[in-house]
Amino acid sequence: MNIVTESCQVGDVRISIETGRMAKQANSVVVTLGDTAVLVTAVSSQEPKALPFLPLTVEYRENAFAGGKIPGGYFKREGRPTEAETLTCRVIDRPVRPLFPKGYRCDTQIIGHVLSHDRVHEPDVLAITGASAALTISDAPWAGPIAGIRVARVGGQFIAFPTWEQMGKADIMLVVGVSRDAIVMVEGGGEQVPESAMIDALMFAREAAAPLIALQDRLRERAGKPKRAWAPPAVDEAFLAEVMAYAEPKMKPALSIKGKHERRDTVAAIEKETREKFLASHPDRGEEVATALAKLEKKIVRKNVIETHVRIDGRGLTDVRPLHIEVHPFERPHGSAIFQRGETQAYATCTLGTEYDAQRLDTLRGDVKRTFMLHYNFPPYSTGEAKPMRGSSRREVGHGALAERALKWVVPDAKDFPYVVRVVSDTMESNGSSSMASVCGGCLAMMDAGVPIKAPVAGIAMGLMQDGEKIAVLTDILGDEDHLGDMDFKVTGTATGITALQMDIKVEGLTRKILEDALEQARKARLHILDAMLQTLPAPRADISRYAPRIVTVQVKVDRIRDIIGPGGKMIRAIIEQTGAQINIDDHGLVTIASESIESIEKAKRIIDGITAEAEIGAYYQGVVTRTTDFGAFVEILPGTDGLVHISELENRRVQAVTDVIKEGDEVVVKVLNIDPTGKIRLSRKAAFGVDPSEVLNMRG
Repeated sequence: MNIVTESCQVGDVRISIETGRMAKQANSVVVTLGDTAVLVTAVSSQEPKALPFLPLTVEYRENAFAGGKIPGGYFKREGRPTEAETLTCRVIDRPVRPLFPKGYRCDTQIIGHVLSHDRVHEPDVLAITGASAALTISDAPWAGPIAGIRVARVGGQFIAFPTWEQMGKADIMLVVGVSRDAIVMVEGGGEQVPESAMIDALMFAREAAAPLIALQDRLRERAGKPKRAWAPPAVDEAFLAEVMAYAEPKMKPALSIKGKHERRDTVAAIEKETREKFLASHPDRGEEVATALAKLEKKIVRKNVIETHVRIDGRGLTDVRPLHIEVHPFERPHGSAIFQRGETQAYATCTLGTEYDAQRLDTLRGDVKRTFMLHYNFPPYSTGEAKPMRGSSRREVGHGALAERALKWVVPDAKDFPYVVRVVSDTMESNGSSSMASVCGGCLAMMDAGVPIKAPVAGIAMGLMQDGEKIAVLTDILGDEDHLGDMDFKVTGTATGITALQMDIKVEGLTRKILEDALEQARKARLHILDAMLQTLPAPRADISRYAPRIVTVQVKVDRIRDIIGPGGKMIRAIIEQTGAQINIDDHGLVTIASESIESIEKAKRIIDGITAEAEIGAYYQGVVTRTTDFGAFVEILPGTDGLVHISELENRRVQAVTDVIKEGDEVVVKVLNIDPTGKIRLSRKAAFGVDPSEVLNMRG
């Protein structure tokens, strides 16, 4: 067994990559950081498929055994990929796919398996580097290596590969894909951080990832296979030029039509006519005709944008399409909004729930409770198409995660707003960045629902086209501009700073100055959209929807939790049955009481206050006599708490016998005179004579 291992230092951590020990019939590596280890394999078939695209699939699984756990659920085995696993597949695919040569059609699969998880270092970002290393040592043609790196800013300092604890304290969190010369992918966000700080994080990631690139070079020298003989399909440039020359006079005006469907229908008609003309004499050259038409479209659009700054729909580079915003278009959702930007429309709703509505996730780290969720849907009618609907696609999961990350930084703390919040964004129309429409619509829906967010958030999709030294940054890109550009990036944030950032970069030489200009252009567009949003709804509603459950919280001492729960849960079940309210108690003594009825909440709160209340010196209580003796009477002033009224404190006169004044079962008003160090309470009845009834506490339910 020929095992090859290489390692390197990245900041404060050491990462190693091993090959030759596991999964030897594939191109495989094991990437290790601490006690976290990920196996990544790459397999590419020898024969190409007759497809017009690269058949690349990426899978990633976090096995429960890696964290020393048995999966939950009935079957006790891993099921379909979780949302986190799906998102990891996407961040592997995005930087890897563009580095395969054009025309490569061999079936290729990358699979990542988490073998060990130390609950300190996260495995997902290691899988990016693992995918690169597996492809680097394989015989498949691929223009890597790349490295995946997570960057966090904690206390003003940037950290590479932060621990789980450090991630919880970070105000910037990014996953960055870095090639030998450039940043190729960014996914992350921050707590309303300025653009300059985000660029600093990107530059730090690029520098910190360099040792991982060098490590893979060493691994390839020691264990890499010779790259297979592969050449792109022969291209008849003369034939392509002939097709392009024929279609260009008709295609130019067609690509200037503003309406998406009118433009695409016109372009499709031109393409059909062109195919029919050339296939009549060249029936076996359909793919070449399609290639020529695609090149022509790219050439025309890019030339117009880069040289004349005129876009497909006639806008300038910095123009945002017209906005239309409606808030609370329908009555029953707790919060709702319609956000439209050009031909992209999102209908967003916000639903408020109780503790019982929180999502509980079974992860390698243990059970995780999720109290803020954003779900994104992209039905086929949004693009005027008829397609089957078969659950959420990876794209929908990714877009929803981006929008959720954009808004989670402004969701209030649970202590201030003890609700579970679910936002749903349904794309009604789509032509360019429905995910950013989801951010804007989702923010407005939360404000309409009365969620006291820390600041309003808007998002904008940007693009970049580059030809040598000529660069054009595009604001609010269309779907076609996304497809034909060199970089697309989405930026969300408040008036103060960025909350989420996503980039896919296809060009090298992206300097700090270009990033600064691009993010500044995005900031201005974001402020423009925020202004329109706030004109419609200036601030969150002062109160939540009348259809939402009401929730109040009560903080009790930790040692009184057992009193509320009672033996075997008897007490808390009784409170729920008596009041109809939902009651939840966390380990820190925070009691959450929820109900649609204010009366049931108040009743439950009174009972809990009575159970957990403690006597105060000088306070007046209405109690019940529980026992009499020759020297006084014991009065219960709180549930389970009583004190002694000495015979001398019963009346303003001498009392011969206690029972001459009070007897068991009598209700009396008493004042607390003293509580000794052992907890014994001394009460007085005569000191309560003439007290204002408003000052008397009845804490016994």
